[in-house]
Amino acid sequence: MIKKFQLVTFFMVTFLVFSGCDRIKETYGKIQNLVDSSGETEEQNAAAQVFAVNTMAAASGQIRDYLALSGDIIASSMVDTYSDAAGKVSRLYVSVGSMVKRGDPVAAVDPSRPGMEFVASVVRAPVAGTVIALPAQVGMTVSQAVPLARISGGAGLETRLYVAERFISKINLNQPCEITLDAYPGEVFRGSITEVSPTVDTTSRTMEIRVGVENPGARLKAGMFAKVRIITETKEGVVKIPASAVVNRFGEQYVFSVDKTAPDAPVARKRLIVPGIVIDGVMEVRQGIAPDEEIVVRGQTLLEEGSRVNIIEQLSPIGAN
Repeated sequence: MIKKFQLVTFFMVTFLVFSGCDRIKETYGKIQNLVDSSGETEEQNAAAQVFAVNTMAAASGQIRDYLALSGDIIASSMVDTYSDAAGKVSRLYVSVGSMVKRGDPVAAVDPSRPGMEFVASVVRAPVAGTVIALPAQVGMTVSQAVPLARISGGAGLETRLYVAERFISKINLNQPCEITLDAYPGEVFRGSITEVSPTVDTTSRTMEIRVGVENPGARLKAGMFAKVRIITETKEGVVKIPASAVVNRFGEQYVFSVDKTAPDAPVARKRLIVPGIVIDGVMEVRQGIAPDEEIVVRGQTLLEEGSRVNIIEQLSPIGAN
């Protein structure tokens, strides 16, 4: 009886073990199928993902490097007028802003003293121009060392600038300059370097230069504050793009161009570039892309080679109005 019971028990355990193995295999197969299908779904989702971007056509044109300085506009030729005799100013013939010719009377100085009468000495303009300052006043006692009037010779306006020693190699006579002033926002006045100091100040380590300023319509006045751009390098016919469009990864610099020949949607193509100079956020591209080639300028940080893109906005090229 006991032997029969043991035999039945053996057969039941054997059945349960093999039955459990089949169920484990079945469960494992289902899990594997789920994993495989999940991987396929992720690949499909990745392939179907579309990135929103803004694009711009690479421009071809001029790019200029410059040195930015600032200074006050002054008259390029100023002459102080002095009296030949000491005494009191008895009369002024001019006022600030008066136009004078060489030899015109400027002031009269009476050298008389108590008990001595003298004829007033007339002080005359040494040059033709405009009276820009008049320190003398009627009744003031002056000596031969005190200026009575300051006359701008009418040779034009200029600004004196001081260039740091490390930039001296970029400075030359007749170099073109662009001048802007707060008084005329948005307008650019022209000028050029007219004088370069032969020495460098050992204290400030700067070199003085003078920039002649064109003054059409006589709108500029001495004393105005000017911002000056000295053009140090000009390149023509270069390809230029926004510097912000460039991606830097793993020691490479590249941009993404837009390939619109793909069957479903435009895709991004990685284009390695050789950059040039960068001026005010605009980069010169020496190699890598061609003029008018459409590149991604916003939304490029998440892109990879072959990523599908949706162009939200196509921006105007650099330099376009």
